[in-house]
Amino acid sequence: MSKALDGVRILDFTHVQSGPTCTQLLAWFGADVIKVERAGAGDITREQLRDIPDVDSLYFTMLNHNKRSVTIDTKNPEGKQVLEALIQKCDVLVENFAPGALDRMGFTWERIQELNPCMIVASVKGFGPGPYEDCKVYENVAQCAGGAASTTGFDDGPPVVTGAQIGDSGTGLHLALGIVTALYQRTHTGRGQRVLAAMQDGVLNLCRVKLRDQQRLDRTGVMKEYPQYPNGTFGEAVPRAGNASGGGQPGWILKCKGWETDPNAYIYFITQAPVWAKICNVIGKEEWATDPDYATAPARLPRLKEIFAEIERWTMTKTKFEAMQILNKHDIPCGPILSMKEIAAEPSLRKTGTIVEVDHPTRGKYLTVGNPIKLSDSPTEVLRSPLLGEHTDEVMAELGYSPEQISALRTAGAI
Repeated sequence: MSKALDGVRILDFTHVQSGPTCTQLLAWFGADVIKVERAGAGDITREQLRDIPDVDSLYFTMLNHNKRSVTIDTKNPEGKQVLEALIQKCDVLVENFAPGALDRMGFTWERIQELNPCMIVASVKGFGPGPYEDCKVYENVAQCAGGAASTTGFDDGPPVVTGAQIGDSGTGLHLALGIVTALYQRTHTGRGQRVLAAMQDGVLNLCRVKLRDQQRLDRTGVMKEYPQYPNGTFGEAVPRAGNASGGGQPGWILKCKGWETDPNAYIYFITQAPVWAKICNVIGKEEWATDPDYATAPARLPRLKEIFAEIERWTMTKTKFEAMQILNKHDIPCGPILSMKEIAAEPSLRKTGTIVEVDHPTRGKYLTVGNPIKLSDSPTEVLRSPLLGEHTDEVMAELGYSPEQISALRTAGAI
């Protein structure tokens, strides 16, 4: 069966996480991703956080599936010629260098357009145009600059970054959408274009409900679904809201049976208005369904702490999975706090390809996250990440270089 992006060739100049997330996703959809790396070293994540000596780290392998690796010395004049040949043959160049690095290599937008006017040049940067556009950005910096950290955590504590990589992987997902969109537009215009995904912008896009709340706070001075209401105080900016849902259906994380020894024996419980009577029946507070202090959503808002404390008295008598089974029978929204160990062992995630076991020639078998997006006519096969420079000769041959020329390029240190 053909793949969605069959025939699309990506020149991958990315490293670490944000760019590789993007290009791996495109590779899963069938694009031919050629990862350009430094000879002898490669992507820095090959050696970061290693758990097996002298073997590509999980950090690298889990972000570079289905790609081909070539090593080119772009400072070598002959290596630069090889890169120019690749630009002429590829559809998209993806990079997440520091600001200005591609220009200093001699590959400005104008030069790339001369070589290939159809090429799409896609970039991850920390910030868009503005006072910080020349600053280097990493995951947690992006979370802080994009509004996530200031609105995460509890009100009586410091800002907190999330364990989800919304700055790096989140921006990579945004960039992949931009690339596919630009490829589609090129079918009409025949022209390439530049695609920019700034990490601050990507994080802010994922925090849009907090920008919504800022405007509500400016207008009313209070937000009744936040745990600060009614006894707490609201300042000028959206506060940290603990485990509140941040939406119209109040929610909180509650202890379950075994919480004393299991740090993940918890469940997220949402007091959705349409099933309020069922919630009351399940927890043994049937009278709340008709009591005017609890019967309506507006009446419950000032009493949420009391309500969740009562629900928790019930959840503490059940494991998180027992509670899930009971609550789901009544269509009460809830979700267990799953540890990474539990997720890794979940059979349904293996069956759908969300968790995949991959065999690597030097690492052996390891688990990785598969394609989170499923297409019925373009199924994803997760292939192992490439060894450093594994496909250099193969790609050079595709560019038209003879074995003798490839040998000469290697002797000259160009590849």
